[in-house]
Amino acid sequence: MLKVKNTIDKILEWTLIVSMSLLVIDVLWQVFSRFILQDPSSFTEELARFLLIWVGLLGAAYAAGKRMHLAVDLLPRSLEGKRKAYLDIFIYSIVIIFSISVMIFGGSRLVAITLYLGQTAAALQMPLGYVYLILPISGFLIAFYAALHLVDEFRVLSGQAALFSSPIDSSTHLDVD
Repeated sequence: MLKVKNTIDKILEWTLIVSMSLLVIDVLWQVFSRFILQDPSSFTEELARFLLIWVGLLGAAYAAGKRMHLAVDLLPRSLEGKRKAYLDIFIYSIVIIFSISVMIFGGSRLVAITLYLGQTAAALQMPLGYVYLILPISGFLIAFYAALHLVDEFRVLSGQAALFSSPIDSSTHLDVD
């Protein structure tokens, strides 16, 4: 399972790198065409918006996989051992429930309805369902990563070593002050 996680991590990393690169090129072209050529491109604003949605949701999934997601960690910081593991189990269970119910099922329903109604993007003339497809995809990835972290917490409770922890998990916290 570790090999699957590492493969998904690599695919996500490269997808995010390519998406961010396209986003930067798109915005630079918009600025260049608007201010230098005095003829703004018609599709770049919409493409940038869609790429930003994809980067944001895929980035959230990637961060969840690395346990680098934004979190209020006041209570977890004050707990240790089994108490912290129980709290983490509760948190990851909530994350799984949310990602399955809202992102996967709700997102899939949104995609299906949008494709059924034939809604298209104004400038790009592409079905909006393809843009919204990132919701169930990222929901699946977040649920997958949360399930792996849940397995790790149960292993910790049983006295075993964690399998899927990243180096940042136990020794370093990203604090936003």
